[in-house]
Amino acid sequence: LGRLTLLFELSLNMNHLNGTLPTELGLLTFLGWLSLANNSFTGTLPTELGEMSYLATLDLSENLFTGTLPTELGQLTQLYDLYVKGNDLNGTLPTQLGQITSLLSLYLQENKFTGTLPTQLGMLMSMEEFNATANEFTGTVPMDLSGLVNLTSFTFHDNDLTGSVNDIFCTGTTRWYTLQSDCLTTDGQTEIECDCCDVCCNAN
Repeated sequence: LGRLTLLFELSLNMNHLNGTLPTELGLLTFLGWLSLANNSFTGTLPTELGEMSYLATLDLSENLFTGTLPTELGQLTQLYDLYVKGNDLNGTLPTQLGQITSLLSLYLQENKFTGTLPTQLGMLMSMEEFNATANEFTGTVPMDLSGLVNLTSFTFHDNDLTGSVNDIFCTGTTRWYTLQSDCLTTDGQTEIECDCCDVCCNAN
């Protein structure tokens, strides 16, 4: 990889690749597109991913990655799309994600992320799509997300989030293409109060 420093795009999706990601990926500083989805990669994500300063799309979906999201991803200030769905990633989300103000799409679903949604996500003013479904997030949805005026798709069901999002998402002009949460009343209880959700799931 160290000899491919002028490479602009690398797409290896839907193969049978395995093993861990080499740290030498960080040498591909001109790479704008990296897609390794639907393989069998394992291990943790190398911190050197944060050195790929021109990266616009990073797709690591549907692999077997473990560990946490590196805080160094916050250095990818030209990133538009971050997809890590369908892995075994865990731990809390790094607050440094809030530094990627160019981000349009953030797909975190079907992992084992824990803790609260960072208030710093409210800095992602360009974000249009956010999927946090099927993790282990707790607490309430931060009020800071109310300022994401370009956000039209937010799905966050199948977590342990509670409280009301009416004051966050259900005021003003309806802008939602998809707003989905655990807002269905089950046995007299509702995990998320959401009057403007287009799809309501139950706590199970």
